[in-house]
Amino acid sequence: MSSANGTPSPDTPAEVGTVGRLVGAIVNPKPTFESIVRRPDWIVPIILGCLIFIAVVAAFTYRGGWPSFFEKQAASNSRMEQMSPDARQSMIDKQVKIAPTFGYVEGVVLPFLSVLIVSGILLGAFTVMGATKTDYKTSLAIAAYAGLPWVIQGLLGVLVIFLRDPSTVDLQNLVASNPGALLASDAPKWLVALLSSIDLFAIWNIALIGLGFSVTNPKKLSFGKAFSVAFVLWLFYVAVKVGAIALLT
Repeated sequence: MSSANGTPSPDTPAEVGTVGRLVGAIVNPKPTFESIVRRPDWIVPIILGCLIFIAVVAAFTYRGGWPSFFEKQAASNSRMEQMSPDARQSMIDKQVKIAPTFGYVEGVVLPFLSVLIVSGILLGAFTVMGATKTDYKTSLAIAAYAGLPWVIQGLLGVLVIFLRDPSTVDLQNLVASNPGALLASDAPKWLVALLSSIDLFAIWNIALIGLGFSVTNPKKLSFGKAFSVAFVLWLFYVAVKVGAIALLT
């Protein structure tokens, strides 16, 4: 409550600004997500995600990593292996030329689209369970700030790109934060997808989602229960992704 002169009483939680939320979601998540749920916002963390995505593409382009990236892709593609050397090189040259533009467009679209979809799925799952009565804006804010571990991964990825020989950089696993990085280059693609999904940043992301939704209704929704729901949804996503890759390769 507030006092008569409008000054917040001592028991009123202090609101956290956007910069404080960006830091707090990483270093002090519980009170930060409580503030986010009370006054949800989402645009800044998503824009930050877009900027980091674009920075990774720009760094990889600047370092000249695209030719070796597509050469490795071609070596594991049976269709391209059947091409003549000239046709194969022509295809790689075209891919190298359009890759940066495609990457920049993806960097603008993908972070927004992924958060919009994920927040809707999470809201639907928790609402069906009857565990929360929050709205889409709040779910969007939780998903946006819970995605900040991927921003940290992107920053580390930019560092890796500049520190290593670009021909040795795996653009799809820059930080090697999952067991997929230990697989040989000729490992089955479905196995690469499976082990690459078991990522430290993914688990961190899921934990923040669980924490964020748990504070929307702490009497009915514990952190453990909220984390379990988010984890099961993630397992379903991984199963669909791995299954699709296994069928197509």
